[in-house]
Amino acid sequence: MTITAPYPKIHNAMWPGLVGKGAESEPPIALERMLELTAKARVGEQRFDGVDLFLAEPHTPSGASRETLERLANDVGELGLVVGSCVAPVWEPVGGGSAMGTKDERARFLDRVREACAAARTLRELGIRPYGVVRIDSSVGPGDWAADPVGNTRRIAATWREAADIAEGHGERLAAEGEICWGGMHSWRNMLDLLEETGCPDTVGFQADMAHTLLYTLSPNAPEHALVDDAKALDDRAQLDEAYAQVATALRPWTIDFHVAQNDATVKGSGSHEKTGKHCTADDPDGKLDIAHHAGFWLRGEDGQPTRAMQHICWDGCMFPNATLEDMTTWEAVLAAMLAVREAHGWDAVQEPEG
Repeated sequence: MTITAPYPKIHNAMWPGLVGKGAESEPPIALERMLELTAKARVGEQRFDGVDLFLAEPHTPSGASRETLERLANDVGELGLVVGSCVAPVWEPVGGGSAMGTKDERARFLDRVREACAAARTLRELGIRPYGVVRIDSSVGPGDWAADPVGNTRRIAATWREAADIAEGHGERLAAEGEICWGGMHSWRNMLDLLEETGCPDTVGFQADMAHTLLYTLSPNAPEHALVDDAKALDDRAQLDEAYAQVATALRPWTIDFHVAQNDATVKGSGSHEKTGKHCTADDPDGKLDIAHHAGFWLRGEDGQPTRAMQHICWDGCMFPNATLEDMTTWEAVLAAMLAVREAHGWDAVQEPEG
């Protein structure tokens, strides 16, 4: 495959080695192994340009020392990779707290943002991180949020504004990952309302994941915002394109980070506020998305031209079995899909430096 444009750079996420792993599941895959698998992947002469990080144990914690981050930078650099966006561990199991919770919970949320922004800044200073943002969410479920939708949206937004001040102090920006399992972010309409309520467009933006935003069209946790009747409707290309375009049109102006992903429109969980989705492999025959085509809904503006809103894009594929993650054909398929996205929607030069 011949690549005619160098941007956006192509990254692989490291958190699939951690998410869904642990005592009640398979063991985590070490960061070193995830880096190795990423560095080895090839499609012809093409390879991944970099990685995005989950700043939590047992990978690299957000509060890591400079010495630890220097070792990480050396390890990544020796593999010919760079670091892009970093996920702040804002959830209670890894030391964070609800963005709409008690004073203590919100303080823990902000502490994790502060640590993550400091780590991201250090990696930038070390020369291994030329671009990228720090990712956050609301760290609360839709059920708790639904007890007081207006008040809880205001509380999350207030916490995010404090987080924005922290990020600005480190020269960073925050990207909120829209996903149906996060309260106040669980539908495309709620997500837009929360971003507007936060009111910090220069610092707090949207992180669009293709798999999660596909489920915005179904909106199982906010049926009033659904754009299709059921998952079968997404098999009709015209209905899928119309619904997905509505989601992207609403949130694209806020989008500062982007995950290429696949989804079969399966919604798991139970109860009206406990449903979420899952990622599929890039070549899953049940995937609803035409990855290269639908990526353009986010990477191109209403004028049909690339938005150039971010310098890199990242693959996200959580909750896969370790055997899938250890299989090099998985990463070759991912890389091929990413290259197809860049071939279809890439550009020649950076318009504005990121962050």
